[in-house]
Amino acid sequence: MLHKLIVPVRGDGNGENVIAHAAVLAKKFNAHIVVTHCRPRPEDLLPFGVPIPAFMRETLLKQSMQVADYEEEGLKDELISVARLLDLEMTDVPSGKSASVSWVEESGRQVDIIKHHGRLADLIVVSKPDVDRNLGANTLKAALFNTGRPVLMCPPSETPPTILGTNLAIAWNGSTESSRAIALTMNLITEADSVIIISIGPEVQGASSAELQQYLSDRNVKSEVKRFEASDGIGKTLLEQSKECGADLLIMGAYGDSHERETVFGGNTQYIVDHAEMPVVLVH
Repeated sequence: MLHKLIVPVRGDGNGENVIAHAAVLAKKFNAHIVVTHCRPRPEDLLPFGVPIPAFMRETLLKQSMQVADYEEEGLKDELISVARLLDLEMTDVPSGKSASVSWVEESGRQVDIIKHHGRLADLIVVSKPDVDRNLGANTLKAALFNTGRPVLMCPPSETPPTILGTNLAIAWNGSTESSRAIALTMNLITEADSVIIISIGPEVQGASSAELQQYLSDRNVKSEVKRFEASDGIGKTLLEQSKECGADLLIMGAYGDSHERETVFGGNTQYIVDHAEMPVVLVH
């Protein structure tokens, strides 16, 4: 069962879409969503290494606090509206009998806020990075590499999703990352109506897709194995076949190679992050 979902927001306009994705799962599991916002410390906004007269420093700090207050109030008002629209109960004390949501505001760095709350979450829900606007990449990276928890990456969507995790696709290559992905998302896998195991290319890293199928069968999960060759690249083939199978959610291990190497030289995970048009659960 999913009990707690973390949604970090930054005031970049993507919050409503991400909360809408989280709400689908919260309603399915009667889970609680914690929306976290990183409030920058006023002193961090001052120019580094530049001498500033005391009176000017005090003025700048005061103005920075006022801007942060304004942004916080705007985001909280937005959350209340979104919660009402999505039929989520606003409460700090979830009952576990219905989907609910609460707001947490902390000062500091985004990575520290994500580490603090994400390490005790069942799922962290973030926006797909916007390469053109240079938004979201650090949030995804912090969630993946600093929490040890599964991360749901949500693509931009004009219409909020109505189902999520009903038809699952699992990317399997026998790697440590894919094995960890299975272990950390069994709550999603066991509740799915259909599960497709997608294996691409030779299975040389560990347990086979057939062995994964048996592992799931031992846990009363029926699944189907589909094997493909990756003539156009593993990442591209994985997305194409997930769509072809009718999956509404893809689960996969992430960054078997380092994040830095894949960012610079390309890689299967980075291709998914850059091109996915469906929700993807990533586990490192």
